[in-house]
Order: sequence, then structure tokens, then C-alpha cells
Amino acid sequence: MTDENTGNGVVQATTESILSTTDIDFLLYDWLRVDQLCSRQRFSDHSREVFDSVLSASEELAKEQFAPHARKSDLNEPTFDGKTVTLIPEIKAALGQFADIGLLSATMDESVGGIQLPQTVAKACFAWFQAANIATASYPMLTMANANLLLEYGTEEQIEKYVLPELDGRFFGTMCLSEPEVGSSLGDVTTKAVPDPDGGEGAFRVHGTKMWISGGDHELSENIVHLVLARAEGDQPGVKGLSLFLVPKHLVDDDGSLGERNDVVLSGLNHKMGWRGTTNTLLNFGEGAHTPAGRAGAVGYLVGERGKGLACMFHMMNEARIGVGAGAVAVGYHGYLDALRYARDRRQGRPDGAKGADSPPVPITAHADVRRMLMASKSYVEGGLGLTLYAARLLDDSETAETQAERDRAALLLDVLTPIVKTWPSVWCLKANDHAIQVLGGAGYTRDHDVEQLYRDNRLNPIHEGTHGIQAKDLLGRKVVMSGGEGLRVLLEQMRTTIAEAADTSAWNDEAAALSSAADRIETVTAAVWSDGDPVSALENAWTYLEAVGHTVMAWLWLQQGMAAEATAQDRGDSSFLRGKIATARYFFTHELPLTGPWFDLVESRSTTFADLDDSWL
Repeated sequence: MTDENTGNGVVQATTESILSTTDIDFLLYDWLRVDQLCSRQRFSDHSREVFDSVLSASEELAKEQFAPHARKSDLNEPTFDGKTVTLIPEIKAALGQFADIGLLSATMDESVGGIQLPQTVAKACFAWFQAANIATASYPMLTMANANLLLEYGTEEQIEKYVLPELDGRFFGTMCLSEPEVGSSLGDVTTKAVPDPDGGEGAFRVHGTKMWISGGDHELSENIVHLVLARAEGDQPGVKGLSLFLVPKHLVDDDGSLGERNDVVLSGLNHKMGWRGTTNTLLNFGEGAHTPAGRAGAVGYLVGERGKGLACMFHMMNEARIGVGAGAVAVGYHGYLDALRYARDRRQGRPDGAKGADSPPVPITAHADVRRMLMASKSYVEGGLGLTLYAARLLDDSETAETQAERDRAALLLDVLTPIVKTWPSVWCLKANDHAIQVLGGAGYTRDHDVEQLYRDNRLNPIHEGTHGIQAKDLLGRKVVMSGGEGLRVLLEQMRTTIAEAADTSAWNDEAAALSSAADRIETVTAAVWSDGDPVSALENAWTYLEAVGHTVMAWLWLQQGMAAEATAQDRGDSSFLRGKIATARYFFTHELPLTGPWFDLVESRSTTFADLDDSWL
């Protein structure tokens, strides 16, 4: 650690490892074989050397420009004087360098200035920034997702005026869904859009208030591109009446220069427990504070089809959900490595059986309970990183696999796994941050160490992009039953392929049998809860179902990692890292997968505890 005094306390700039380069290389090359993607046309200009170069540049930039101000931005939150938001200058400087090396457009088409990097590699690159400083990393995460949505649904003019400046780092982007009284119930959105006959085709005037908008106002970029969910005047109530509108902070003239200030104003900043360097805002649209073209109303442009706004927005929401899961992994991983370093250095107590005062104190890694917490954390963060990179590989396959059938299968599997990719790391990698505080003991609860802030930063992820309950209903209420259960069948087929491979090796017979039993439970429990087609009883314990399926998915991926580690050791020689992979895979099967039994039992029982509960009893 290096210390920097800001006048508000001691700021610790992390210069040590915040992720494991060895683990990333193993996951990318020994397990997911991403170098094989170079044989596909889209990635044919790339090689492992290119991938390694971008990964190395990302690690270097994250450590040198993002990590050093993580604590400073936490201690010096954004301020708003009624006109302007002020942030510490290091944020803008770091984001400028991020844009300068082309990472905003890394995965995008060459036609818009991208380098067509595989999603799998890009997610690994971005994990460095999320681990270094999740608050600063949120600005490019949202901007990239915003740009990807507009590339999919926007007009040529919208792409030219708004997306290309986003990819240059001149404009940043947001997503504006929720409202003060709406929360996650998007069918109740009240923001309205009135056709603007003077504004040209697809022009509207937007009026309403949006709440909890990350990156909603700042001076970090020339412009902010808001994607706003609203109801066009006269359209039906509910989600089917919602449309999506591009509403910029500043209008853009035909020559690409900034025009009038749009009627979008910051009403106030929300102050969250973590991500304090990310502005979180209450925005008013169309209240008359500004009068573009001489009248009140925020100028907005229809994106995609009218009445299809939520479907369009899901393009950004799903990318953001995977991004939130990846961020939870990265912050959990950082906390785990901090705790591991501390535990190896900290000497306290003596092992059981050696209690004499003449025995020297030992590193606390010698104590079983500390090893328990570190091993559990290792299984969560390394497993979670594997999960998010596996999801990214599915995205690559859904776009570039050789046959349409392979692309469709990858897309279907990714659809099923998305609520797990968002939620599982948000629960269990947060647990790693909790363990990190406990490993440090009393020191872990102080601001003298990163683990206190890392916990607060990660505690936001369980609510970002949909709560656990929302993701659970998405999984059990939609994803596993859609298309006649085809998505679930694909997931189980993939699991059983791994089980068959493991069963062929005596070293993994026990794990194969345990995973087979858990996969069977997914199948039978899903059928049982939907046996009468009643969504009320089926979804009563959806959260527990998500926990059980999520842990089973993680056991499946850990089995793959364990076998890959064993094969790598045979090919290139043994190492402590590979032994650790194998030991962690076995830990997950002996200590974590057994938790799913009671969870599945509860779901299958169709307990109505909560449906029967009178709220006066709470």
C-alpha cells in the first residue's frame, strides 16, 4: 500500500494485486480456450498475443489510474451547488485514458471504430477496472451498454450523432427506467412523451421524473445520452404501452456540434453507502427549466418501435445485469486477495496442540476457521469469475459460432443463465467481502484497510439491475419454462455432458455423481412446482430455487475448472495454483453443493409460509 493524505483521512492506493493474472489466463486459455475464437472470421485479425497485450494494458491502467483514487472518491463524494456537479478530478483523468486506449469500443464493429475483440476477453479486461475502482468503472460500463443498444435499435442519424461520440469518450450514457413511486414496477411508469411535430420524424417532448439514475449528471463528458422509458401520449397502460426515447443533455446539431441545452435538469443527488464516486441522481424531464426551440419539454427521439420500449431496453438491461455480476465478482476478488495477504502476514495465536507460551505465534492462515473463510471466499470469487467469463463466451458463440443452430443454442443458454450471472455473485462474492472483514479482525472494520469500503461498494450490487426476488421470478417464472422448457433442457444437457466426461475419470467420480443428483433435482423440482400451472404457488419460493440452481450451476463450472486444472498439470507440470484449483473444486462439492438439498426440498414442498403470512404478524 502507498498512503496519500487528502486532508480527510488516509487514502490507501492499492498497488498490489487486485485480481489474479494467473487465474485469468487459466480461465481464458486452459478452460474456455478463447484463442480458438481467432479461427472465426470476426476475430481473424487477433491472436493470443493481441489478447495478452490488451489484458496487460488494462491491468496497468486499472492499477495506475483507477485504483489510486478509489478511497479518495469515497471520502470526497460528488457535490451539487444547484447548477453544477463537482467530482474529484482524478475520475475524469482516468476515464479519459480509458477512452484513449480504445476500450469503450473494443468489442464493437470496425465500421464504428471498434477492434472486434471477443466479449470473453473484453469482460476479463474490464474486470481489472471493476476490481480497482467500481465507482469510476460504472461510467464506461453504462456508456458501452447504452451504445450497444443504440447500435442495435438506433437510426443512422442517432448512431452518427450520439454513439460515435460515446465511443470516443466525448459523450457518456445512462439508462432511465425507475421513478420515485414506481421502483421496479415498470408497468406503472408515468413519464410521458408527446409527439413534437416541429422536431421532425420520431421527435417527442418528454415530461416526467426519473430516480436512481447512475451517471445522470456530471461534468465528466461533453454530453450525456439518456435512454428514457416513457409512455407516448395515447398509448395503452402497462409495459406494452412503453416506448424508448433518446434524450440528450445537450441537443446535437447536424454538423455534430453541441446545440441548445435540453430540458433535463438535476433535481438532487442520492448518497449511497458505496460507489460514492458515481453520481446517483433524481432527474426532471420537461419541467421548463430550459426551453429548447423556445418552449418547455425535453426533446427526445424514438428508439426502435413505438410500444416496444421495454423490449429494446432489455438489450441494455441484460448487458448491465451481466456487468453487475462481473462487478460483484471483481470487488469480492479484491477483498479476498486483501484478506489472504493479511492472513499470511499477520501472526497471532498458536495452532491446536501447541499452546505453550514458548511457542512462537503463527500466521493466522494456520487456524482452521481462517482457512475456512479463505477457502470459501476463493470458491466464490474464482467460481464467480468463471461464471461471468463463461457467460461472455456464450455471447461470443451466440454471435459468431459456425452454424445457426450453435448460435441459437448459446443464446438460449445465456438467456437462462443471465439471472444467475447477475444474482449469484451479488450474494456470494459479497460474502467473500464479509469474510475478508472477519479475517482482518478488528482492523477489518476500520477505514485503514480497503476491505471496509469494498464491502460497502459490493453491498449495492444485490439491488442493482433488479433485486434477487425479481431475478428469481425471471428464472423460475420465465426462463426455465419458456419455449416449452427448451432453455432448461439445454442447461441440463450441458451439465450432463460434463458429468459424463467426469465419470470417465476415476478422480472425479464422486463429484460427477453429486452433480448428477443435483441436476436431476433441478428437473424434478421444476416440474413439481409447475405441475398445476399456478404461478402463485410456483413462485412462492422462487428465491430459494434461484439459490439452489445457482449453486448447482457453480458446481458444474467448478467441476469443469477442476478437470481443466488436472489436464493442465499433466501437460505442463504441477503448481500450487493448479493444486489450489483442484482443492477448491473439491471443496465446493463437499461444503457448498450439499446446501442445495434442503433448498430443493423447500421449493418442492411448495410451502406457502409467506402467502399465508398476515403482515400484522411481522
